[in-house]
Amino acid sequence: MRIGLWGYGKMGHEIEKQALQRGHEIIWKLDEQNVSSFSDEDLKSADVAIEFTAPHAAVHNILRAFKINLPIVVGTTGWYAHLNEIKKQCEEGNHSLIYGSNFSVGVNILFAVNTYLARIMNRYPQYNPQITEIHHTQKLDAPSGTAITLAEAIIQANDQKAYWVNHVAVEPEQLGIISVREDAVPGTHHVTYESPIDKIELIHTAYNRQGFALGAVMAAEWLLGKKGFFEVKQMFHFS
Repeated sequence: MRIGLWGYGKMGHEIEKQALQRGHEIIWKLDEQNVSSFSDEDLKSADVAIEFTAPHAAVHNILRAFKINLPIVVGTTGWYAHLNEIKKQCEEGNHSLIYGSNFSVGVNILFAVNTYLARIMNRYPQYNPQITEIHHTQKLDAPSGTAITLAEAIIQANDQKAYWVNHVAVEPEQLGIISVREDAVPGTHHVTYESPIDKIELIHTAYNRQGFALGAVMAAEWLLGKKGFFEVKQMFHFS
């Protein structure tokens, strides 16, 4: 499979490594220095693109991929205000896109367990949920897309919580997300349920970017040959 990389920072380099190990070819690599020199014809040489850039660039890159009918894996977060618009264009144009706040296999297992746990904990309102996410200081968005995905699953299942806030919750209907930025932390997510007598914790700790990159390559493999607008959870079959 011929893969194009939109974004060639630390994640792009790791995706390249994982793709080559799985027998794929990186046909082009775009960053801020060379993106203007690549024509649509250049981009068409790829079978699929993997996009890890920044929120302000993601929508532009997605629409450019649609223009040339190039399947695209979108790992950038922070652009979801445009999600419905992008979904409509994808489906009306018969394009191919898969997106997710996190492509790591381990994190998607976390998502599945988090949803299951949230349904159980809704029966026990004495436990108050909270999320803490810790990332490196270069991360542009806060809270992380992964933390928001976790929060939305809890809110959907929890009769007490109506919306999330990016601080300690001060109202009963709020679900607090605490964002911490520290040097050299790939990503750690804590989901806690605390009562006056005990605490339940669900934790995922990434040691490096390898899991995120491998999942993105797996998503490209999965997307090839499909048409439609997909979420990363559709790659997995957790019961």
